[in-house]
Amino acid sequence: MAAKAYCLIKVKPGKAFHVFESLSKLEYVELVEAVTGPYDIIAYLKAPDFSTLGKFILENIHTLDGIAETLTCNVIEFGK
Repeated sequence: MAAKAYCLIKVKPGKAFHVFESLSKLEYVELVEAVTGPYDIIAYLKAPDFSTLGKFILENIHTLDGIAETLTCNVIEFGK
């Protein structure tokens, strides 16, 4: 089963568009939305497993120029 998560992102002033565009080009990023509230951008991520997803976040999102803070919310699926 694929690993899915929402990554809530705070960006440094003046960097929102750059971060938005950069995220949109990354492999496991399914959707990027600019939002209002305590976070500036929310990205929906989908990877083969949680290990891959975690490594992807550390190596590709945390290292983007303009990222100030992230909060990753892993999606859980209830049994049907």
